[in-house]
Amino acid sequence: MVDVVDTATRSRMMSGIRGRNTKPEKLIRSLLHRRGFRFRLNVLLHRRAVVFVHGCFWHGHNCALFKWPQTRPEFWREKIARNRLNDAKALAALAAQGWRVAVIWECALRGAQHDPQAVVERLAAWLEDESSTWFEARS
Repeated sequence: MVDVVDTATRSRMMSGIRGRNTKPEKLIRSLLHRRGFRFRLNVLLHRRAVVFVHGCFWHGHNCALFKWPQTRPEFWREKIARNRLNDAKALAALAAQGWRVAVIWECALRGAQHDPQAVVERLAAWLEDESSTWFEARS
């Protein structure tokens, strides 16, 4: 399938996509803050927990939001495979250091049928429990 925009426009559009402070990240941080949790970006020191908010496309989540691009498929398969590998390494390193890890997928927050408040309620319960080392929210 041919791209609907020229290469320069596509490059400009892709370079504008942020890797930090995305809307889903800001939403989760805001809802956690309202519940009384204090943290530095994605780290809750007092709970020894780290919260990741993954975009389904960039992290290759197997859900309805993820579709393989039709243009430059080799590039995208390699890129997303690298992202997945980097994610696995980061999670393993954090676990080895005794950190508790939460991963919230974009698909758990987007769409009319999803309730971000419910996701944060479950996340807050996990943070307060402190007996479990892993939390994941997905669609």
